[in-house]
Amino acid sequence: MTTRIIAFGSLVVVAGTAIVFAQQTRTEVTKSTTPFDDSKPNSDQVPDAYAISGRFERILVLRFKNDADLLAGMEKLVQQHHIRNAVILSGIGSVKGYRLHVVSNRTFPSKNVFVHDPTAPADLIGMNGYVIDGRVHAHMTLATPESAFGGHLEPDTKVFTFAVVTLGVLGDDVDLKRVDDKTYR
Repeated sequence: MTTRIIAFGSLVVVAGTAIVFAQQTRTEVTKSTTPFDDSKPNSDQVPDAYAISGRFERILVLRFKNDADLLAGMEKLVQQHHIRNAVILSGIGSVKGYRLHVVSNRTFPSKNVFVHDPTAPADLIGMNGYVIDGRVHAHMTLATPESAFGGHLEPDTKVFTFAVVTLGVLGDDVDLKRVDDKTYR
């Protein structure tokens, strides 16, 4: 492959064959449950807010190396360490590409925009969320020199230097099944 770079003042032209630049993609997806669940009103039987009490049985610090898939690694360690319910207390590190989703509307059915940028480096400046009945529901905040942004962690978020995630593991008697159930309203 031959590549030529030609500069004209502040304009740079790259000419060549088989040069592919990855770029950010955005896809909107409707996340409907059932037409009944999406159209039902709030119930007087469901409190506006409620508390779940429990204690941490242990704290677990997870570390991920370069090129690890952050979500897949978390899921694997949750399974290996037999974690049913946990609180994601923190997350730090850096990524060399990311995939996340954010809510994009205010009415049911809910819609999400999935953002994927496999070549965009960013600092992982925060993570929170839960492990609910063995399922990881993580939110992360990323930062570049231009901005900070975040959303739900998705597969194909690749670690750059390292990533560290801290979990507060709850007892199996703590029931978190409904905390992220959008139909429980």
